[in-house]
Amino acid sequence: MKSNYKLVNNALGWVAFVIAAITYLLTIEPTTSLWDCGEFITTAYGLEVGHPPGAPLFMIMARFFALFAPSPSEAALMVNVMSALASAFTILFLFWTITHLAKKLVDKNEELSKGNLFAIMGTGMVGALAYTFSDTFWFSAVEGEVYALSSLFTAIVFWAILKWEDVAHEKHANRWIILIAYLMGLSIGVHLLNLLAIPAIVFVYYFKKHEPTRNGIIAAGAIAVAILGVVMYGVIPGVVKVASWFELMFVNGFGLPYNTGVMVYAVLLISFVIWAINYTIKKNYVILNTIVTVFMVIVIGYSSFAMIVIRSSANPPMDENNPDNVFALLSYLNREQYGDRPLMFGEYYNAPAVDLVETKPNYIQKNNKYVIASRKQKYEFDPRFETLFPRMYSSRDNHVREYEFWGDVKKNNPIALGNGEVVYKPSFGSNLQFFFKYQVGWMYWRYFMWNFVGRQNDIQGHGGILHGNWVSGIPFIDRAKVGNEDKLYPELKNKKSRNNYFFLPFILGLIGLIYQFRSGKKGKQNFSVVMLLFFFTGLAIVVYLNQYPHQPRERDYAYAGSFYAFAIWIGFGVMGLYQTLKKKMPEVLSAGLITGLCLVAVPGLMAQQNWDDHDRSGRYATLAYAKNYLNSCAPNAILFTYGDNDTFPLWYAQEVEGIRRDIRIVNLSLLAGDWYINQMRNKAYDSDPIPMSFGPEKIEPGKRDQVPILERLEGEESLKQMLDFVASDNKASKVEMQTGRKLDYFPGRNVYIPVDSAKVVNNGTVRPEDAHLIKKKLDWKIKRNYLYKNDIMVYDIIASNNWERPIYFSVGMGASSFLGLEKYFQLEGAAYRLVPIESKSNSLEIGRIDTDILYDNFMNKFEFGRIKEADVYMDQFHILTINIMSFRSNYGRLASQLNDEGQTGKAVKVLDRCMEELPTSKIPYDNSLVGFIQEYYRADAIDKANALFEEMAQQCYDKLDYYFSLQPALAKSFRNEQEREIRVVQMLLGLAEMGEQTDLKDKTQQKFELLFKSYAE
Repeated sequence: MKSNYKLVNNALGWVAFVIAAITYLLTIEPTTSLWDCGEFITTAYGLEVGHPPGAPLFMIMARFFALFAPSPSEAALMVNVMSALASAFTILFLFWTITHLAKKLVDKNEELSKGNLFAIMGTGMVGALAYTFSDTFWFSAVEGEVYALSSLFTAIVFWAILKWEDVAHEKHANRWIILIAYLMGLSIGVHLLNLLAIPAIVFVYYFKKHEPTRNGIIAAGAIAVAILGVVMYGVIPGVVKVASWFELMFVNGFGLPYNTGVMVYAVLLISFVIWAINYTIKKNYVILNTIVTVFMVIVIGYSSFAMIVIRSSANPPMDENNPDNVFALLSYLNREQYGDRPLMFGEYYNAPAVDLVETKPNYIQKNNKYVIASRKQKYEFDPRFETLFPRMYSSRDNHVREYEFWGDVKKNNPIALGNGEVVYKPSFGSNLQFFFKYQVGWMYWRYFMWNFVGRQNDIQGHGGILHGNWVSGIPFIDRAKVGNEDKLYPELKNKKSRNNYFFLPFILGLIGLIYQFRSGKKGKQNFSVVMLLFFFTGLAIVVYLNQYPHQPRERDYAYAGSFYAFAIWIGFGVMGLYQTLKKKMPEVLSAGLITGLCLVAVPGLMAQQNWDDHDRSGRYATLAYAKNYLNSCAPNAILFTYGDNDTFPLWYAQEVEGIRRDIRIVNLSLLAGDWYINQMRNKAYDSDPIPMSFGPEKIEPGKRDQVPILERLEGEESLKQMLDFVASDNKASKVEMQTGRKLDYFPGRNVYIPVDSAKVVNNGTVRPEDAHLIKKKLDWKIKRNYLYKNDIMVYDIIASNNWERPIYFSVGMGASSFLGLEKYFQLEGAAYRLVPIESKSNSLEIGRIDTDILYDNFMNKFEFGRIKEADVYMDQFHILTINIMSFRSNYGRLASQLNDEGQTGKAVKVLDRCMEELPTSKIPYDNSLVGFIQEYYRADAIDKANALFEEMAQQCYDKLDYYFSLQPALAKSFRNEQEREIRVVQMLLGLAEMGEQTDLKDKTQQKFELLFKSYAE
């Protein structure tokens, strides 16, 4: 039977692989996805440099897969295929891991019975397939991101240490340890999550080599944490850090060319390792030889980062942080651009800063030396406001409000400052309450329950009852958590991302956990190993990340390793049930019965519930969104963007698919870096260099990072004059500027840009028929007290451009990024064009509209990536992130303007296309549809207006019926929502009256009066 075991185990492992591979290949996104996917696919396709700390091995492997793409438009598909196959291989190794652990509990060096064999295979299949269809892992498996490949490395190294365990006493068993070290070195070039398997690996080694004792377990734990720390904080940055010392000595000290020190260091390091290996072999120092070899193979795997330096030195169009020398690489690896967060000791969110100190130097290459351009700065805080284990540290207003809510902060600990101000210090109890309720409860446990109990919906939640909670599908349990769902309105009740597992995967996992723990000495040891993997890839990450509230997205992908460990216990649940049932019926029958029931009740149920919202196979929305941005712009335009999601998809469209390469995308958040500013000076594809007056020496690190804006007594100055002053190196001016003294010339609030009216008409910035609207100058007031480097550079680009190239701002960025220029914007689709025509702007409607341009773009150029099709699911992040609501609102604006101009036929066509491409069956109702009803009435499309009126009135009715049905305490928390729906109803009634639809108005009014009356009673 043992020989049969190996055959069956291998065969069924590959069956699990095939099931997973088919699932993921059928549901992968056919093009790029949101968030970092566009950037990762772009860097892979062109071997370019992405954001820190980089993922060079992912880039190399994805490039290999992209080589098989028949055309550039299918490169993203092939990278997604790589993720799908990597995820399927993860399932393969998970199956073999589970069966390996299960066999050890039933195989007592005797012949395996058929019942035990079937039970072991059932254990592996149920656990592996449960993870296959789990929410978090499936999400990462179908997109071109690093997490699928990272999961594969974790699965292989955990499986490999179990293989070592089988042969630990054989002569060459340590080769498995070397393999694990090499794989971990490679995994650094994908993601660091794989390293969190180290503690579990150490304990497998300990249990195999030593008889467990209390002190031994404590020592093994300390060694495990030490190894993890050495790799993460020693080897990874340390190898490059030491290289920087050599480089500085040889270049600055000896006057040799750049990179001499790095090459000398590399030769010395390689020579030392070779000598150490030979020496330990001669002396038969097995453990020391293994340690040296482990270090060597980690560094060999880690050497994939050489690709980052090599490609950065080639200056590709995408070269984030420009890590082309050892100092830039060290900063890149340490993710220094993202700042630090306190972990074990630090400040509370309201800690007063007492000093600003300089820390690490910023080196740049200059005059054949490495010169300190500036030093990084760090605030020191009032020690009375510092604490151990700081969890509430961010001082942003929206974060502070959430800290005080989740931590239930009481203002009962006043501390007087030197200036007489009194500040209330949060208690350590509130600090811990925030940690347990938000960081553990909301940002980990909720995600865990999503995967094994059920998920309410995919709308990001921040603690309320409607969005992002876990639910089970068992009414009396869910009611206490998310309120009265019998009355839940259809928009949420019928959402495909509402998945209920009725606690079945969770319960089976608990059974498996208990069974493994109670399965004798060996079971307890293996339980400890799985628990370590579960802890370090779960709660330990919670502690390390120290997340602030209102994260920009859900972060469940960070804990996939923890869910992997729990899937092992789900598998063991089968074995636990089998051991109980076989006492009452034949082994083979009980094994088959339990396996079959568990396959249906857990992975079968999870697959059925999750398929519709994890199937991305027909969705092209992200690519369509990128095309809409680019096609909104005139030729050779400069397009300012801000966030990841209004930049990365555009990079993908340009770099991979070659769409609109004449446009230069300028990301405002990156524009704070000197490396990015300097890259904008280069030609990229069909896009000319960006004009700037500030030379490279003016924007070096530490220079003009922040410039104060002061009130002038009178008058205004041209933007060019203001920038000339900011660029001035006159020391007296700097002192006067910093002290706030009034100067004849300083950065004032009132600035202007002159306009050459003939030029802007001739180059198409303004149409000839609008020439009479052109202003002689664009004047505005800077409302900020400071301008940061990226703000200054936006102004410099605009001033230096001198109306030569079209300049656009993304509709997706916040109004603060418009820098006061929004009254000179013209909406042309997914971007606002800067034009010398003033218009009234407010928070709802920014800029003017040229109906001819906007109509052509909306009706002839815009694509929507099959959003309207029945097989396409639009998750909430797509709805919000790709500005669908903004597009719908702007279609309404265009229709309104067309009606004003008497072009009612065109207005109806505009409204119809938007309703067709963005149907309410896919995109939720919002207030912009009130404007649609109004414009339908104005265009005399009465039937269409009435139909939409009735749909929207019913939507308001359903929402109000739900809000009113809640218990008083909960209903009170929805008061704003209730008032909003009532205002919408009032607007609808007003529109019916405007459209002379008396019967419709009366019927609707009576319906709502009855609703209000029923709850009033």
